[in-house]
Amino acid sequence: MSAPDLSVNVGGIAMANPVTVASGTFGYGAEYARLLDIRKLGAVTVKGIRLQAWPGNLLPRHVEVPGGMVNAIGLQGPGVEGFVNQYMPGLRAAGVPVIVNIWGTSIEEYGEVASRLGQVEGVSGLELNVSCPNVKEGGAAFGTDATMLAALVAAVRRRTRLPLIVKLAPNVPDIKVFARAASDAGADALSLINTLPAMVIDIETRRPVLANKVGGLSGPAIHPVAVKLVWEAAQAVRVPIVAMGGIMEARQAIEFLIAGATAVAVGTANFIDPTTPLRVIDGIRDYLIRHELPSVTALTGSLRL
Repeated sequence: MSAPDLSVNVGGIAMANPVTVASGTFGYGAEYARLLDIRKLGAVTVKGIRLQAWPGNLLPRHVEVPGGMVNAIGLQGPGVEGFVNQYMPGLRAAGVPVIVNIWGTSIEEYGEVASRLGQVEGVSGLELNVSCPNVKEGGAAFGTDATMLAALVAAVRRRTRLPLIVKLAPNVPDIKVFARAASDAGADALSLINTLPAMVIDIETRRPVLANKVGGLSGPAIHPVAVKLVWEAAQAVRVPIVAMGGIMEARQAIEFLIAGATAVAVGTANFIDPTTPLRVIDGIRDYLIRHELPSVTALTGSLRL
């Protein structure tokens, strides 16, 4: 059998293999470039960018827990101009597809960020972080109101021709409703899941461990939840899905593909072993060879019920 084809297409983003990294766990690529060859990734998904530089939350901002970690970094970032000037030259030189995670506190801000990045050479696509508060609507997260989500996606769609991936929040009553809302409004792909809302308390001081009080749980503990939500979303829409949540080795990535994902993103594991994404790529290839499958796309949605 010849070598299996690992290439995938995520909403117009051509990837040599189905493995990227989860936003916020890989910096802007430069931080990991001396630890692994980022050119071997299917794509690099960078940390969230808003219009202006943003300092994030006060320390402490993360804490390890059994089965993962809880973080409240607060989307610290250099803003569009800082990202483009400081990080894009290196990412362009690497020649790997670049997916920029974007966020804002209003529909207008999301649209402006998308518009500006659409003019930057080397940006392959945008990932909308919709777990952010809409300050104009009382602080409700865009991703937990299907009507608000659709309005946001439609507005951003009008401001850019770049492939648009919408990163769905897991803390909703029915993920299928939100998957359809994003897809119908113009999303080229979906990514899920974002972190689960969580809290850790220091029992000696009886105070929250995180300065922000609450944060997001990621890591192996959330993997079965993510598999279920990816499977449900894949039944509801026809657009590609990038799945994430607790991938520590190839096995979890393969689960996601079987559940209906086209590609996967490695997140928390990057903090433990930065070479994890490359090991996941190799593990997927070995699985395809062992099962005599010609391509990774043959795995997508192959769940036997």
